[in-house]
Amino acid sequence: MLSKVHHIAIICTDYSASKAFYIDVLGLTVIREVYREERESYKLDLALNGTYIIELFSFPDPPKRASGPEAAGLRHLAFEVDDLNAVVEMLKQKGVEAEPIRIDEFTGKRFTFIADPDRLPIEFYEK
Repeated sequence: MLSKVHHIAIICTDYSASKAFYIDVLGLTVIREVYREERESYKLDLALNGTYIIELFSFPDPPKRASGPEAAGLRHLAFEVDDLNAVVEMLKQKGVEAEPIRIDEFTGKRFTFIADPDRLPIEFYEK
C-alpha cells in the first residue's frame, strides 16, 4: 500500500544552473551529491525541510521533452507555501519572475507558476 511520495526525479540539461536554482533560489538542501563516472552523470539528492524530495540528474545530451502545461506526462511540480506574496517577492529578489497570481476556482486558494532552468513548470500553492 502507498504511504507517501518518496521523491521526484528531474533530469536537467545544465547541471550547474539547475543545482544553483534548486539550492540558491528554492532553498532546498543537499543530502548527497555523487558523480557516476560510468554514466557521465551527477546525481544530487535534495531535501525540503529535512525531508528527501528531489533527485536531480545530469546526463550527456538528454533528449528534449515537451514541458508545456498541457503536454502529456508530468504537468508540473507544486510546493505548498504559507505566504504566496512573500515567496513571489523572494523569487523576484533572486531574479525569477512569477506568473500573475491566480485563484483556484474550486478551492479558492491562490497560486502561481515559475519555470526551472529547463522550463519545468513549478507551482507555488498557498495553504
